[in-house]
Amino acid sequence: MSGATAYTVHGCGRPVVLVAGAGGAGRIWEHHQVPALTAAGHRVITFDHGTTGSCAGEVAAEVRRLLTALGLPPCPLVGHSLGALAVQELLLTDPHLASGAVLAATRGRPDPVGDALARAETARAETGSRLPPEYEAFVRMVQNLSPRTLADEDAVAEWLDLFEIAVLSGASAGAHRPRPPSPDRLAAYTRITTPLLVVGFADDVLNPAHLSREVAAAVPGARYTELADTGHLGFLERPDAFNTVLLDFLAALPTTDPGASRVH
Repeated sequence: MSGATAYTVHGCGRPVVLVAGAGGAGRIWEHHQVPALTAAGHRVITFDHGTTGSCAGEVAAEVRRLLTALGLPPCPLVGHSLGALAVQELLLTDPHLASGAVLAATRGRPDPVGDALARAETARAETGSRLPPEYEAFVRMVQNLSPRTLADEDAVAEWLDLFEIAVLSGASAGAHRPRPPSPDRLAAYTRITTPLLVVGFADDVLNPAHLSREVAAAVPGARYTELADTGHLGFLERPDAFNTVLLDFLAALPTTDPGASRVH
């Protein structure tokens, strides 16, 4: 434990920290990414940030506290959605904490669709209304998956079960808390110097791929990869494709001396 932050260490070897999106449950990485990373010789740290704040700055502060408490050398950070936004902010304020970063389904500015969703979630929160679990699960499935997955009837049945379980257990509640409007940070991101890979998901409704591409274009030397037939949860829809680009990027990063602490 680190303060109020629950974290889990998987495997041994070169450390890498995974930062989940809204909802903040570290277990979202455990089915696909953790096995691939540990098999490649990484020590993987996942953690829960769902009980902390819901904006990028607050999650970045949680990541900073965790990294400092663990006393790791500079290591790769992997973030998805809100987790990616948090990592971006951390690379501006504390670049010494990261040896590289992978940002999946990210953005650097607001857009009309995202603003409309934020207004809708805020209005829903203010009225205190709640969708029936079956309907909420359907909405989340359509928002997060690609048309290719939605056209696969067997896959739809499995995904719908997963979303219904998440809704009934309350695990998805953190994903729908109203958040402050997303500011335009593209100009600030030109100051990031950390090696960076941005992964866009071609059919992402929540953070469209062109917004992820803009982040890569803003950061000097950043790479951009786009995965076809993937929605917002592309790292779960096509885990093999995502893991391949993730592992290739990590393998290309300079090796940090595991005995070199970054705690000052």
